[in-house]
Amino acid sequence: MLAVLLTHPAIARASAGDAAVTGTADTATPYDGTPIIVLGGTLDLPPGAPAYGETVIDAARLRADASGRVEDVLRDVAGFSQFRRSDSRSANPSAQGANLRALGGNAASRTLLLLDGVPMADPFFGYIPYSAIVPDRLSAIRVTRGGGGGAFGAGAVAGTIAMVSATRADLPLASASALYGSRDATELSATLSPDVGRGFLSLSGRYDRGDGFDTTPASQRVAATAPARYEGWSTALRAVAPVGETAEVQARFLAYRDDRTLRFQGADSHAEGQDASIRLIARGNWQVDALAYVQARNFSNIVISSTSFRKTLDQRDTPALGLGGKVELRPPVGTDHLLRFGVDARHAGGMMREEAYDANNAANPLTQRRLARGRQLTAGAFVEDDWTPGTLGGALVLTGGARIDRWTIRDARVERRDPVGAVLAATTYPNRSGWEASGRVGALWIASPALSLRAAAYTGFRLPTLNELYRGFTVFPITTNANAALVPERLRGAEIGLDLTPAPGVALGLTAFDNRLDDAIANVSLSATVRERRNVRAIAAQGLELTASATLGHIALSGSYTYSYSKVRAPGTPLDGRDPAQSPRHAGSATLAWTPREGARIAGTLRHSGAQYEDDLSVDHMPAALTVDAFARLPLGRGVALVGRAENIFDEAIYTRRVSSPSLSEDLGTPRTLWIGVELALGR
Repeated sequence: MLAVLLTHPAIARASAGDAAVTGTADTATPYDGTPIIVLGGTLDLPPGAPAYGETVIDAARLRADASGRVEDVLRDVAGFSQFRRSDSRSANPSAQGANLRALGGNAASRTLLLLDGVPMADPFFGYIPYSAIVPDRLSAIRVTRGGGGGAFGAGAVAGTIAMVSATRADLPLASASALYGSRDATELSATLSPDVGRGFLSLSGRYDRGDGFDTTPASQRVAATAPARYEGWSTALRAVAPVGETAEVQARFLAYRDDRTLRFQGADSHAEGQDASIRLIARGNWQVDALAYVQARNFSNIVISSTSFRKTLDQRDTPALGLGGKVELRPPVGTDHLLRFGVDARHAGGMMREEAYDANNAANPLTQRRLARGRQLTAGAFVEDDWTPGTLGGALVLTGGARIDRWTIRDARVERRDPVGAVLAATTYPNRSGWEASGRVGALWIASPALSLRAAAYTGFRLPTLNELYRGFTVFPITTNANAALVPERLRGAEIGLDLTPAPGVALGLTAFDNRLDDAIANVSLSATVRERRNVRAIAAQGLELTASATLGHIALSGSYTYSYSKVRAPGTPLDGRDPAQSPRHAGSATLAWTPREGARIAGTLRHSGAQYEDDLSVDHMPAALTVDAFARLPLGRGVALVGRAENIFDEAIYTRRVSSPSLSEDLGTPRTLWIGVELALGR
């Protein structure tokens, strides 16, 4: 099953690290506080989690997507979007955020994405390194829409995406795959997961490359046009060791590199990172979840002029460092309550070094050196309580939480120098700080085994990233300037929903939401070719989200649909009443899968992304796109399987960028792409 709404506490008790969480239960059992231990998993989900309309993507779906990209699997979730409709083979890495509920196009993530409890957003840009997150390494993804709470809740204004690494129970002793695809594309991966004492290790690696497709429409190509070539690798090591009878230590290391070429020859980008974390989980009388992490990231990008086709900007070095940690405690307060409280902190620091060149001079000389830097710190305390009084003739769950955060932005400086290093201009910005309070409440009533009702309200906030504050960028012909005066975004929202299980194996969900993002950060047009990041008064988004799933024997159908009516509120400006950029009103996905025997799967996925605007003034319109994907895995015996994948079978034109003035400039997404290969799995 592709995406499942958790509908009551019996499901909420299961660990998100347990890949068996793939359906809704048919009884309403109040939470009894009994821990379900999965080695290498997480603490049990709180019973109030379903009140916020959570969706789970299971391991079977993660391992059976036509693209093999986690960001494409996430598109199965109603309302999920990135800044553009491109995946991690043909998008600029710095534009790949994670967003929900049509709150406006923004390359930074308005959704908190966690991997084993660690925030994954780049410390400087706020983008997500999707190419380094391999679906085969995961056991489940849990998506919660709406303002965040709990650990690292600051920043989760649109929701939280929690990814959980595969446990030893999910992994064979050894596995490998090799696929060959259109345009000389290659994808190789391998994992080794031996037991070590009472714990286990999991070492995995992935390499992929491709000559890429032409993102530029045929009518706009020139001699300097280049296909979107890509090459990247990632390696991950995870170790889990029990400590005593009820505790364990989890350590994780991730290293990756990602190189891409976009639109023109020489327009190369490079991203790399090294992440490490250590986590202690204790499931005793007092439950403990303690975590510390470090992230070292870097990014570089060369911008090529679309008129002279010479280098105009070399964003040569953007080192960033992220540090953070949390301590969460769950004391024994009785079977009716699950109380959680704790503290967390995140530090982000980074520096941008770039060089500007005279693209109109054949010698292409260096004209200017630029530097921008800054640091951020967010530290907070949180408390959440889930209460299961079991009244109203059914099972009732009440949940509520609150956070208080202290944030600082400091040591910010932007300077320009001439080619020999003399200072042309320099600005040191004053340190800023503030307090933010946020919270959420929810209720879930299981009226019967076939019907659950839920309601929730929440607030949240997000600091502008260092990139939004201090670094501008150019995607010809538009230059977008940074703005050091940006203030935090603040969300207020509410939703109501119901979940139906009218028959065994059938689940339906409906959610109506109303969100308002005050001081929303948007790219505001100042002229035909210049934009600036600015806070607008608000973005108001209302909508409906539908989910459905049905299983009949070996056949499963699942899908989601979202309708979002989203408008910018900016009285007295041309933006007022416009649709936010990059925000379609309609989006949907459906997958039909047949699993005739163990290890075999044949599936097709239909996706629709509605029409949307490229810009804040609703001028550059991009049409809707309807794509069809297919996946097949056919076991051959002895752990060997033949795999076929097909992306965008009917070669639909997917417009990812469109600028009409001063001249037409467009980009396209993934065309028809076919893959063939083998998978190998040995032992358990």
